[in-house]
Amino acid sequence: QVQLVESGGGLVQAGDSLRLSCTASGRLFSSYAMGWFRQAPGKEREFVVRIRWSDGSAYYADFVKGRFTIFRDNAKNTVYLQMNSLRPEDTAVYYCASTPFNTGWAMSSKYDLWGQGTQVTVSS
Repeated sequence: QVQLVESGGGLVQAGDSLRLSCTASGRLFSSYAMGWFRQAPGKEREFVVRIRWSDGSAYYADFVKGRFTIFRDNAKNTVYLQMNSLRPEDTAVYYCASTPFNTGWAMSSKYDLWGQGTQVTVSS
């Protein structure tokens, strides 16, 4: 069974940058797009961004536009999330996930494969 493995999280200061990676252990034959979600303590999991495998088109949540960039390497089955100008409110566990659907990609229920998550902590 294919697994998603995230890496790149850590503890940084406000204004710093981090790059998260999400690598699939095998080919994602049924995947239409990849998404990143995050979950802060005591809060619901929220959509951050998604990227389509076919053409790399991306859709961002408003709160990360201009700060985060998603890109993919199809040959490596890997998706990256470049996070710049980090803020304390970005502190959360970040999850990558795969969806076979071309609609509803902001809904976590549309994703059928999830990574284990990576912690991002931004200090003020």
